Amino acid sequence: MLFITDDGVRLYYLDQGQGRPVLLLHAFPLNADSFRPQIAALAGRYRFIVPDHRGFGRSGMGSGPTEMSRVARDALGILDLLKIPSAVVGGVSLGGYAAMALLREDAGRVRALVLADTQVGADDEAGKQRREETARAVMEKGIELLVETMLPRLLAPGAAPEVRAEVAAMIRSNKPEGAAAAQRGMALRTDSRDVLHRFSGPTLVVVGEQDSFAPPARAREMKQLLSAGELVEIPGAGHLANLEQPDAFNRALDSFLSRV
Repeated sequence: MLFITDDGVRLYYLDQGQGRPVLLLHAFPLNADSFRPQIAALAGRYRFIVPDHRGFGRSGMGSGPTEMSRVARDALGILDLLKIPSAVVGGVSLGGYAAMALLREDAGRVRALVLADTQVGADDEAGKQRREETARAVMEKGIELLVETMLPRLLAPGAAPEVRAEVAAMIRSNKPEGAAAAQRGMALRTDSRDVLHRFSGPTLVVVGEQDSFAPPARAREMKQLLSAGELVEIPGAGHLANLEQPDAFNRALDSFLSRV
C-alpha cells in the first residue's frame, strides 16, 4: 500500500493481519520484507503495519539525511491515515532508533515498545565519522559495497545459507542514495536514555546472543532504564534475530503481545 508523506514522499507499507495493531520498523539496510517471518506466524492474532523507510525498498527518496525523527513522523502519518490512535511500536537496529524517536515525538501513541538488536546511545565522533565514510563509499561504489562489508557482521557465523541470500537480496533492493541518507541520519540521532527512563509502558528488549553491532550488554543497559521492561536473549542469532532465529523471536514477541 502507498502513503504520501507531508513532504511529498511516496512510502510503501504492508498492512496485514487482524487484531491489536503492531507497527514494526526495519533495520538498516533492509526493508519491510524483513518482518515476513513475524507476519506469517502471527498475523492471525495481530495487525502488522510495516513501512519501507524512505529511500529503502519500494519507497521514494526524501531530501537530506534521513533523520530518525523523520522516520518516526512518517510512521505516525501512516497510523493517522489508518485511523489507529495507538499501537505497539517495535523496531530492529535502525528501526529501534526510530521507535525511540517516535516515543519522543508522541509517547501517547505508543501502547507498548519492542526494541530488538538496537541501542540507546548516540554515536560518538568516531562513529559519526565512520558513518560518513560509509555514506560516501556507497555513493561511489554502489549498494553492493554494503553486501560485501555488512553481511558478514549482520548475521551470526552459523546463519543458514538461505537467510544470508535473503538478507543480501534485501540489501540489493535499496538505493545507494537511500542508504547514504540513512547513515547520515543515524549519525545525527540523539541519546534516548531520557525517553526510555520516562516511558512507563511495557517494553520487550530482544537481542541476538552473537550480535556484534548492538551486543547483549547494551540490551541490558536499555532494560535497566525501563520501569516495565523485560529482556530476551536469542541463542544462535546475530544482529537480525527476527530473521536468523524466527521461531524463538516469534515466541518472545507473541508472549509479550498477548500480555499487553
